Amino acid sequence: MILDRIDNAERYYPLHPGFKQAFEYVKTTNFENLEPGTYYIDGKRLYVKIVHRQGKGIEKTRLEEHKDYIDIQCTITGVDLIGWQNIKDCTTEGQGYNVEKDVEFFPEKPEVWVKTLPGTFALFFPEDMHAPEGTEEEFFKVVIKVALNW
Repeated sequence: MILDRIDNAERYYPLHPGFKQAFEYVKTTNFENLEPGTYYIDGKRLYVKIVHRQGKGIEKTRLEEHKDYIDIQCTITGVDLIGWQNIKDCTTEGQGYNVEKDVEFFPEKPEVWVKTLPGTFALFFPEDMHAPEGTEEEFFKVVIKVALNW
């Protein structure tokens, strides 16, 4: 997991061929003008989900794992609270991997919680299980999905 400011995104471009395009999209898009939903930037290789809603709270979050995509979660307004745990430290069985949605949920709670403030991002690789929407407040964020196999 990486937690940083969007202003520092350039230092992560060498980690994946899709990161430059993903972060440049975040830096140049006025998300306030877009409705919540899914927007394709480069087909299924790179797309964004716009999320504007009330958080679930820590007790109602679930750890999730993705096998085919890297998540870049960028907070626009409000604060999200996201749980993190390395997949190697997971002690419970998953609830079944959904290939179509590229997600598997786990019942245990994360080891670490981080706040993502406006102007920041949290980047989750497949080994980074995460539990988003832990805040109980309203928030607005974008989740960029970057395919591992570029």
